[in-house]
Amino acid sequence: MSTSCYLNPDEKGKHVDESKYRGMIDSLLYLTTSHPDIMHSVCVCARFQANPKESHLVAIKRILKYIKGTLKVGLWYPKSASISLVGYSDSNYAGCKVHRKSSSGTCHLLGSALVSWHS
Repeated sequence: MSTSCYLNPDEKGKHVDESKYRGMIDSLLYLTTSHPDIMHSVCVCARFQANPKESHLVAIKRILKYIKGTLKVGLWYPKSASISLVGYSDSNYAGCKVHRKSSSGTCHLLGSALVSWHS
């Protein structure tokens, strides 16, 4: 999800079928085990399961298009990589425009390969 994409409750938007929206969210949450790059976007969309609008469904479809376009992309752990462990962390104080909640995250690289992340 791009940083310019901003989802809000969209009270005046057109209502969509909750069960269909929840099913899509469930499927995407399952996919996050093998596609950690979509975790943030899926969790942002999951906030609106109680009253989904058409703008939220558009965001879900954007995630599905991203997955379709990146099916052959994956992580590669080269045998000749150096064995140095590097960690990065970042935080955002009250960065959520809807709830004003803070967020943070970390990632750890072994050589040039991602081995751990947390958000």
